[in-house]
Amino acid sequence: MDYAEARRRMVDGQIRPNRVTDPRILEALRDVPRELFVPQALRVRALADEDLALGGGRVLLQPMIIARMIQLALPRPGERVLVVASGPGYGAAIMAHVGAQVVAVEDEPGLAAMGDAGIAASGLPAGGLRRQHGSSAAGLPEGAPYDLIFIEGAVPAVPPALSGQLSEGGRLVAIMRQPHEVGSAVLGRRVAGVFSTAKAFDIPGTQLPLLPDFTPKPGFALR
Repeated sequence: MDYAEARRRMVDGQIRPNRVTDPRILEALRDVPRELFVPQALRVRALADEDLALGGGRVLLQPMIIARMIQLALPRPGERVLVVASGPGYGAAIMAHVGAQVVAVEDEPGLAAMGDAGIAASGLPAGGLRRQHGSSAAGLPEGAPYDLIFIEGAVPAVPPALSGQLSEGGRLVAIMRQPHEVGSAVLGRRVAGVFSTAKAFDIPGTQLPLLPDFTPKPGFALR
């Protein structure tokens, strides 16, 4: 299979028709080998218009959704970007490709390792992407503040500990979804020390699994 040609068709057939127009992002989607961020058995489906299940309740977001979320985030060259629940690192690699200085945090080492070959083959600038093991919901406070925080998946809410790592005027992009509901991509901002979010677009077609690290654990209530 000619994956370079398949990525070109992915961009022309899935991404452009869905209002992704930023030429930097389109170029990154063509250049970053999405097929190398999934297990070997899934590579033939990696460029299809679908989420790919990676195990443990985690998915690689479908190309159109992650492209629209990155365009909403508007990563700029030189900005300090924190990607949490980064999984294999595909979204982080796209943002590093457009010139952002990216730290990708993932708490599942096996999931992060899926992206080793993809990151190595992505032609990223030296130092553009650094990966870190840790809790996605906790972020990486020792590196704060960040110009942009990108949550690569669906969450019921943004923890204050994470939004508090934004710089003044900083942005946060995530998929917000309550249990048993369809999700929406949201853009958050920190202004005058206050963080707030606004809905940007709906996530069509399916209920994405909530990221485990952001989901409240069941407990016992005393009576």
